[in-house]
Amino acid sequence: MTLLYFIGGLVGLVLGANLLVRGASRLALSLGISPLVVGLTIVAFGTSSPELAVSVGAVAGGQTDIAIGNVVGSNVLNVLLILGISALITPLVVHLQLIRQEVPIMIGAALLLVVFALDGQVRWYEAAMLTTAMVAYTVFLVWQSRRESREAQGDYDAEVQAAAPGAWDAKLPAQIALIVIGLVLLVLGAEGLVRAAVVFAQQLGLSEVVIGLTVVALGTSMPEVATSLAAALKGERDLAVGNVVGSNTFNILGCLGISGLVAGGAGLQVPPAVMAFDLWVMLAVALACLPVFMTGREIARWEGAVFVGYYLAYVTYLILAAQDHAALGPFSVAMLSFVVPLTVITLVVVMLRHTPRP
Repeated sequence: MTLLYFIGGLVGLVLGANLLVRGASRLALSLGISPLVVGLTIVAFGTSSPELAVSVGAVAGGQTDIAIGNVVGSNVLNVLLILGISALITPLVVHLQLIRQEVPIMIGAALLLVVFALDGQVRWYEAAMLTTAMVAYTVFLVWQSRRESREAQGDYDAEVQAAAPGAWDAKLPAQIALIVIGLVLLVLGAEGLVRAAVVFAQQLGLSEVVIGLTVVALGTSMPEVATSLAAALKGERDLAVGNVVGSNTFNILGCLGISGLVAGGAGLQVPPAVMAFDLWVMLAVALACLPVFMTGREIARWEGAVFVGYYLAYVTYLILAAQDHAALGPFSVAMLSFVVPLTVITLVVVMLRHTPRP
Protein backbone atom coordinates (compact mmCIF):
# COMPACT_ATOMS: atom_id res chain seq x y z
CA MET A 1 0.00 0.00 0.00
CA THR A 2 2.86 2.37 0.78
CA LEU A 3 4.37 1.79 -2.64
CA LEU A 4 0.97 2.39 -4.25
CA TYR A 5 0.62 5.65 -2.31
CA PHE A 6 4.06 6.70 -3.52
CA ILE A 7 3.48 5.82 -7.19
CA GLY A 8 -0.03 7.26 -7.11
CA GLY A 9 1.30 10.41 -5.51
CA LEU A 10 3.94 10.85 -8.21
CA VAL A 11 1.42 10.30 -10.99
CA GLY A 12 -1.02 12.71 -9.35
CA LEU A 13 1.63 15.43 -8.98
CA VAL A 14 2.94 15.20 -12.55
CA LEU A 15 -0.50 14.84 -14.16
CA GLY A 16 -1.99 17.52 -11.92
CA ALA A 17 0.78 19.98 -12.78
CA ASN A 18 0.31 19.35 -16.51
CA LEU A 19 -3.47 19.78 -16.36
CA LEU A 20 -3.17 22.89 -14.20
CA VAL A 21 -0.69 24.53 -16.57
CA ARG A 22 -2.74 23.60 -19.64
CA GLY A 23 -6.04 24.81 -18.21
CA ALA A 24 -4.63 28.02 -16.74
CA SER A 25 -2.66 28.82 -19.90
CA ARG A 26 -5.67 28.27 -22.15
CA LEU A 27 -7.88 30.36 -19.85
CA ALA A 28 -5.37 33.20 -19.66
CA LEU A 29 -4.95 33.30 -23.44
CA SER A 30 -8.74 33.21 -23.88
CA LEU A 31 -8.99 36.25 -21.59
CA GLY A 32 -6.52 38.14 -23.78
CA ILE A 33 -3.37 37.78 -21.67
CA SER A 34 -0.26 37.61 -23.87
CA PRO A 35 1.68 34.34 -24.29
CA LEU A 36 4.73 36.17 -22.92
CA VAL A 37 3.08 36.88 -19.57
CA VAL A 38 1.61 33.37 -19.44
CA GLY A 39 5.03 31.85 -20.05
CA LEU A 40 6.69 33.95 -17.35
CA THR A 41 4.05 33.25 -14.72
CA ILE A 42 1.69 30.28 -15.16
CA VAL A 43 4.05 27.95 -17.02
CA ALA A 44 7.05 28.86 -14.86
CA PHE A 45 5.14 28.40 -11.60
CA GLY A 46 3.35 25.31 -12.86
CA THR A 47 6.54 23.24 -13.00
CA SER A 48 7.14 24.06 -9.33
CA SER A 49 3.56 23.39 -8.23
CA PRO A 50 4.41 19.84 -6.98
CA GLU A 51 7.04 21.27 -4.61
CA LEU A 52 4.50 23.81 -3.38
CA ALA A 53 1.77 21.20 -2.93
CA VAL A 54 4.05 18.79 -1.06
CA SER A 55 5.58 21.50 1.15
CA VAL A 56 2.21 22.99 2.13
CA GLY A 57 0.74 19.51 2.64
CA ALA A 58 3.69 18.48 4.80
CA VAL A 59 3.38 21.60 6.94
CA ALA A 60 -0.36 21.08 7.34
CA GLY A 61 0.34 17.50 8.44
CA GLY A 62 3.02 18.53 10.91
CA GLN A 63 5.96 17.15 8.89
CA THR A 64 7.92 20.39 8.47
CA ASP A 65 11.15 18.40 8.04
CA ILE A 66 9.82 17.06 4.74
CA ALA A 67 8.79 20.56 3.64
CA ILE A 68 12.28 21.99 4.23
CA GLY A 69 14.05 18.91 2.87
CA ASN A 70 11.86 18.88 -0.24
CA VAL A 71 12.78 22.44 -1.27
CA VAL A 72 16.48 22.21 -0.40
CA GLY A 73 16.81 18.78 -2.02
CA SER A 74 14.93 19.88 -5.14
CA ASN A 75 17.21 22.88 -5.62
CA VAL A 76 20.34 20.74 -5.33
CA LEU A 77 18.87 18.10 -7.64
CA ASN A 78 17.70 20.65 -10.23
CA VAL A 79 21.20 22.04 -10.79
CA LEU A 80 23.42 19.00 -10.30
CA LEU A 81 21.29 16.18 -11.71
CA ILE A 82 18.89 17.80 -14.20
CA LEU A 83 21.37 20.26 -15.72
CA GLY A 84 24.08 17.61 -15.52
CA ILE A 85 22.11 15.03 -17.50
CA SER A 86 20.83 17.69 -19.93
CA ALA A 87 24.42 18.84 -20.58
CA LEU A 88 25.50 15.25 -21.19
CA ILE A 89 22.83 15.05 -23.91
CA THR A 90 24.02 18.28 -25.53
CA PRO A 91 26.11 21.25 -24.30
CA LEU A 92 23.71 23.83 -22.89
CA VAL A 93 23.68 27.45 -24.00
CA VAL A 94 23.56 30.00 -21.17
CA HIS A 95 21.80 33.25 -22.05
CA LEU A 96 23.70 36.36 -20.94
CA GLN A 97 20.67 37.57 -18.95
CA LEU A 98 20.88 34.44 -16.80
CA ILE A 99 24.45 35.30 -15.81
CA ARG A 100 23.73 38.98 -15.23
CA GLN A 101 20.34 38.75 -13.55
CA GLU A 102 18.62 35.40 -12.94
CA VAL A 103 21.53 33.48 -11.37
CA PRO A 104 22.43 36.36 -8.99
CA ILE A 105 18.76 36.50 -7.95
CA MET A 106 18.77 32.72 -7.35
CA ILE A 107 21.95 33.10 -5.28
CA GLY A 108 20.38 36.00 -3.36
CA ALA A 109 17.30 33.90 -2.56
CA ALA A 110 19.48 31.01 -1.32
CA LEU A 111 21.57 33.37 0.80
CA LEU A 112 18.43 34.97 2.24
CA LEU A 113 17.09 31.55 3.27
CA VAL A 114 20.40 30.69 4.96
CA VAL A 115 20.31 33.96 6.91
CA PHE A 116 16.69 33.40 7.98
CA ALA A 117 17.48 29.83 9.06
CA LEU A 118 20.49 30.69 11.22
CA ASP A 119 18.32 30.74 14.37
CA GLY A 120 16.89 27.32 13.52
CA GLN A 121 13.57 28.42 12.05
CA VAL A 122 11.93 30.50 9.34
CA ARG A 123 9.49 32.74 11.22
CA TRP A 124 6.12 33.82 9.82
CA TYR A 125 7.26 37.37 9.04
CA GLU A 126 10.34 36.01 7.27
CA ALA A 127 8.05 33.74 5.25
CA ALA A 128 5.96 36.82 4.44
CA MET A 129 9.12 38.55 3.20
CA LEU A 130 9.93 35.59 0.96
CA THR A 131 6.41 35.58 -0.48
CA THR A 132 6.49 39.34 -1.05
CA ALA A 133 9.84 39.00 -2.82
CA MET A 134 8.32 36.33 -5.09
CA VAL A 135 5.42 38.61 -6.05
CA ALA A 136 7.77 41.54 -6.64
CA TYR A 137 10.10 39.39 -8.75
CA THR A 138 7.20 38.17 -10.89
CA VAL A 139 5.91 41.72 -11.45
CA PHE A 140 9.43 42.82 -12.38
CA LEU A 141 9.78 39.98 -14.93
CA VAL A 142 6.47 40.89 -16.56
CA TRP A 143 7.44 44.58 -16.69
CA GLN A 144 10.87 43.74 -18.06
CA SER A 145 9.45 41.36 -20.67
CA ARG A 146 7.35 44.10 -22.25
CA ARG A 147 10.61 45.80 -23.27
CA GLU A 148 12.01 42.70 -24.98
CA SER A 149 12.42 42.44 -28.72
CA ARG A 150 9.70 40.93 -30.89
CA GLU A 151 12.00 38.01 -31.60
CA ALA A 152 12.31 37.24 -27.89
CA GLN A 153 8.56 37.55 -27.42
CA GLY A 154 8.06 35.24 -30.39
CA ASP A 155 9.81 32.48 -28.44
CA TYR A 156 6.98 32.57 -25.91
CA ASP A 157 4.39 32.59 -28.69
CA ALA A 158 5.83 29.28 -29.88
CA GLU A 159 6.10 27.86 -26.35
CA VAL A 160 2.63 28.90 -25.14
CA GLN A 161 -0.01 28.39 -27.81
CA ALA A 162 -3.73 29.03 -27.58
CA ALA A 163 -6.19 26.20 -28.15
CA ALA A 164 -7.17 25.65 -31.77
CA PRO A 165 -10.59 27.04 -32.70
CA GLY A 166 -13.24 24.41 -32.03
CA ALA A 167 -10.94 22.30 -29.84
CA TRP A 168 -12.50 20.84 -26.69
CA ASP A 169 -10.21 22.88 -24.41
CA ALA A 170 -11.00 26.13 -26.22
CA LYS A 171 -14.22 26.46 -24.22
CA LEU A 172 -14.38 28.15 -20.82
CA PRO A 173 -16.02 25.22 -18.91
CA ALA A 174 -13.31 22.81 -20.13
CA GLN A 175 -10.54 25.20 -19.11
CA ILE A 176 -12.00 25.66 -15.62
CA ALA A 177 -12.44 21.87 -15.33
CA LEU A 178 -8.77 21.34 -16.21
CA ILE A 179 -7.71 23.79 -13.50
CA VAL A 180 -9.96 22.22 -10.87
CA ILE A 181 -8.94 18.65 -11.73
CA GLY A 182 -5.28 19.66 -11.79
CA LEU A 183 -5.51 21.24 -8.34
CA VAL A 184 -7.33 18.21 -6.92
CA LEU A 185 -4.70 15.85 -8.34
CA LEU A 186 -1.92 18.02 -6.92
CA VAL A 187 -3.45 17.95 -3.44
CA LEU A 188 -4.16 14.21 -3.50
CA GLY A 189 -0.76 13.46 -5.03
CA ALA A 190 1.03 15.52 -2.39
CA GLU A 191 -0.88 13.77 0.40
CA GLY A 192 -0.06 10.33 -0.98
CA LEU A 193 3.60 11.15 -1.54
CA VAL A 194 4.09 12.62 1.94
CA ARG A 195 2.30 9.70 3.59
CA ALA A 196 4.47 7.20 1.70
CA ALA A 197 7.64 9.18 2.47
CA VAL A 198 6.95 9.07 6.22
CA VAL A 199 6.45 5.29 6.10
CA PHE A 200 9.58 4.79 3.99
CA ALA A 201 11.61 6.84 6.45
CA GLN A 202 10.37 4.71 9.36
CA GLN A 203 10.93 1.38 7.60
CA LEU A 204 14.39 2.24 6.23
CA GLY A 205 15.54 3.81 9.47
CA LEU A 206 16.15 7.13 7.72
CA SER A 207 14.95 10.49 8.96
CA GLU A 208 12.13 12.38 7.26
CA VAL A 209 14.72 15.00 6.33
CA VAL A 210 16.80 12.52 4.29
CA ILE A 211 13.69 11.17 2.56
CA GLY A 212 12.62 14.74 1.77
CA LEU A 213 16.08 15.62 0.45
CA THR A 214 16.20 12.61 -1.87
CA VAL A 215 13.07 10.61 -2.72
CA VAL A 216 10.50 13.39 -2.30
CA ALA A 217 12.79 15.94 -3.98
CA LEU A 218 13.18 13.68 -7.00
CA GLY A 219 9.45 13.03 -7.18
CA THR A 220 8.42 16.69 -7.03
CA SER A 221 11.11 17.66 -9.56
CA MET A 222 9.63 15.42 -12.26
CA PRO A 223 8.09 18.38 -14.20
CA GLU A 224 11.50 20.09 -14.26
CA VAL A 225 13.12 16.82 -15.33
CA ALA A 226 10.64 16.38 -18.19
CA THR A 227 10.83 20.04 -19.29
CA SER A 228 14.62 20.36 -19.25
CA LEU A 229 15.36 16.99 -20.85
CA ALA A 230 12.74 17.59 -23.55
CA ALA A 231 14.22 21.03 -24.23
CA ALA A 232 17.74 19.57 -24.49
CA LEU A 233 16.58 16.83 -26.87
CA LYS A 234 14.75 19.38 -29.04
CA GLY A 235 17.82 21.61 -29.19
CA GLU A 236 16.21 24.37 -27.06
CA ARG A 237 19.36 24.48 -24.95
CA ASP A 238 18.77 27.87 -23.29
CA LEU A 239 15.25 26.88 -22.16
CA ALA A 240 16.65 23.90 -20.21
CA VAL A 241 18.89 26.20 -18.14
CA GLY A 242 16.31 28.96 -17.64
CA ASN A 243 13.71 26.45 -16.43
CA VAL A 244 16.00 25.19 -13.65
CA VAL A 245 17.16 28.62 -12.48
CA GLY A 246 13.62 30.01 -12.39
CA SER A 247 12.30 26.94 -10.59
CA ASN A 248 14.98 27.18 -7.89
CA THR A 249 14.12 30.82 -7.22
CA PHE A 250 10.42 30.01 -6.96
CA ASN A 251 11.07 27.03 -4.68
CA ILE A 252 12.74 29.24 -2.08
CA LEU A 253 10.65 32.39 -2.36
CA GLY A 254 7.30 30.84 -3.23
CA CYS A 255 7.20 27.32 -1.77
CA LEU A 256 8.91 28.08 1.55
CA GLY A 257 7.29 31.51 1.77
CA ILE A 258 3.74 30.17 1.40
CA SER A 259 4.53 27.11 3.56
CA GLY A 260 5.80 29.41 6.32
CA LEU A 261 2.60 31.45 6.17
CA VAL A 262 0.53 28.25 6.40
CA ALA A 263 2.57 27.22 9.46
CA GLY A 264 1.48 30.45 11.16
CA GLY A 265 3.14 31.71 14.34
CA ALA A 266 5.11 28.50 14.83
CA GLY A 267 7.03 29.11 11.60
CA LEU A 268 9.09 26.46 9.85
CA GLN A 269 11.53 24.61 12.08
CA VAL A 270 14.82 23.96 10.27
CA PRO A 271 16.32 20.57 11.24
CA PRO A 272 19.85 20.88 12.70
CA ALA A 273 21.25 18.48 10.05
CA VAL A 274 19.88 20.67 7.25
CA MET A 275 21.24 23.82 8.88
CA ALA A 276 24.67 22.24 9.40
CA PHE A 277 25.11 20.77 5.92
CA ASP A 278 22.35 20.77 3.29
CA LEU A 279 21.58 24.50 3.25
CA TRP A 280 25.26 25.22 2.66
CA VAL A 281 25.36 22.63 -0.13
CA MET A 282 22.37 24.36 -1.75
CA LEU A 283 24.12 27.75 -1.46
CA ALA A 284 27.41 26.33 -2.80
CA VAL A 285 25.61 24.77 -5.77
CA ALA A 286 23.93 28.10 -6.55
CA LEU A 287 27.27 29.94 -6.31
CA ALA A 288 28.95 27.32 -8.53
CA CYS A 289 26.55 28.18 -11.35
CA LEU A 290 28.29 31.51 -12.02
CA PRO A 291 31.79 30.21 -12.90
CA VAL A 292 30.36 27.19 -14.74
CA PHE A 293 27.91 29.29 -16.76
CA MET A 294 30.55 31.94 -17.55
CA THR A 295 33.03 29.51 -19.16
CA GLY A 296 32.19 30.19 -22.79
CA ARG A 297 28.57 30.91 -21.79
CA GLU A 298 27.68 27.23 -21.94
CA ILE A 299 27.59 24.11 -19.80
CA ALA A 300 29.95 21.65 -21.50
CA ARG A 301 29.52 17.89 -21.37
CA TRP A 302 32.44 17.47 -18.96
CA GLU A 303 30.86 20.04 -16.63
CA GLY A 304 27.58 18.11 -16.84
CA ALA A 305 29.47 14.95 -15.87
CA VAL A 306 30.97 16.78 -12.87
CA PHE A 307 27.48 17.94 -11.83
CA VAL A 308 26.08 14.39 -11.97
CA GLY A 309 29.10 13.04 -10.09
CA TYR A 310 28.66 15.58 -7.31
CA TYR A 311 24.97 14.74 -6.97
CA LEU A 312 25.77 11.05 -6.59
CA ALA A 313 28.41 11.96 -4.00
CA TYR A 314 25.87 14.15 -2.16
CA VAL A 315 23.28 11.35 -1.98
CA THR A 316 25.97 8.88 -0.92
CA TYR A 317 26.99 11.18 1.91
CA LEU A 318 23.38 11.55 3.08
CA ILE A 319 22.88 7.77 3.20
CA LEU A 320 26.21 7.11 4.95
CA ALA A 321 25.53 9.86 7.49
CA ALA A 322 21.98 8.61 8.16
CA GLN A 323 23.30 5.12 8.90
CA ASP A 324 26.41 6.37 10.74
CA HIS A 325 28.40 4.11 8.44
CA ALA A 326 32.10 3.48 9.06
CA ALA A 327 32.91 4.61 5.52
CA LEU A 328 31.59 8.12 6.20
CA GLY A 329 34.90 9.41 7.56
CA PRO A 330 37.14 8.25 4.69
CA PHE A 331 34.51 9.34 2.14
CA SER A 332 34.35 12.85 3.63
CA VAL A 333 38.13 13.15 3.75
CA ALA A 334 38.45 12.08 0.11
CA MET A 335 35.81 14.60 -1.02
CA LEU A 336 37.17 17.55 0.99
CA SER A 337 40.87 16.84 0.48
CA PHE A 338 40.97 15.82 -3.17
CA VAL A 339 37.73 15.99 -5.19
CA VAL A 340 36.46 19.45 -4.18
CA PRO A 341 39.86 21.23 -4.39
CA LEU A 342 40.59 19.59 -7.75
CA THR A 343 37.23 20.74 -9.10
CA VAL A 344 37.78 24.30 -7.89
CA ILE A 345 41.25 24.44 -9.46
CA THR A 346 39.89 23.09 -12.74
CA LEU A 347 37.09 25.69 -12.84
CA VAL A 348 39.54 28.53 -12.12
CA VAL A 349 41.87 27.37 -14.92
CA VAL A 350 38.98 27.03 -17.36
CA MET A 351 37.66 30.50 -16.44
CA LEU A 352 41.08 32.02 -17.04
CA ARG A 353 41.33 30.36 -20.44
CA HIS A 354 37.80 31.22 -21.57
CA THR A 355 36.42 34.71 -21.80
CA PRO A 356 32.68 35.21 -22.42
CA ARG A 357 31.84 35.73 -26.06
CA PRO A 358 30.32 39.14 -26.85
